[in-house]
Amino acid sequence: MASKLICLVGMCGAGKSEVAEYMIKKRKLGFLRFGQIVLDEVKKIIEKRGGKSTEALERKIREGFRKKYGMAAMAVLNIPKFDKLLKSGNTIGDGLYSWEEYLTLKKRYGKKFICVAVYAPPSVRYLRLEGRAEKHGLDEKLRFRSFTKEEAASRDKSEIENLNKAGPIAMADYTVINNSDLVKLRGQVDEIMKRIFD
Repeated sequence: MASKLICLVGMCGAGKSEVAEYMIKKRKLGFLRFGQIVLDEVKKIIEKRGGKSTEALERKIREGFRKKYGMAAMAVLNIPKFDKLLKSGNTIGDGLYSWEEYLTLKKRYGKKFICVAVYAPPSVRYLRLEGRAEKHGLDEKLRFRSFTKEEAASRDKSEIENLNKAGPIAMADYTVINNSDLVKLRGQVDEIMKRIFD
């Protein structure tokens, strides 16, 4: 059976990484973070100029990649990595962004491409994001950055208006509602994994 590419989509703080880590723990899956390309670039700039990662810097780089490579940039830039991982088995792509990325991956991988939306309301996400960096400690890959409520709201607006993020959330094959505790979240993910893999 052909390997499947399970791509997670959701707004910042929805719990995509939590879902990815749980799926990897339960099943032997390859892993690729869509936005690591952006974060690697942020890290280079910080190392060169000093300072720290901010929502504005990340947005500038994210949108710069899309100006250069088109709205499907993160999918297009990651396809060689996905292809390599899929040769070894089922793979998770954490952090699908744009409608164009969704369409690019759907066209390339067909029925092997599965989109899972992770949803939490803004009030829940913003609380999570405020203290996230302190909770996770040293974070060299910048995966667990904290954002103020204002920064998170600005990021939401940017992702919906400039990155067309609502489309993949609306068209996802499965949706996880993450507004409670880890037990409920993992129960939903278990059900989805049964449908995908069994």
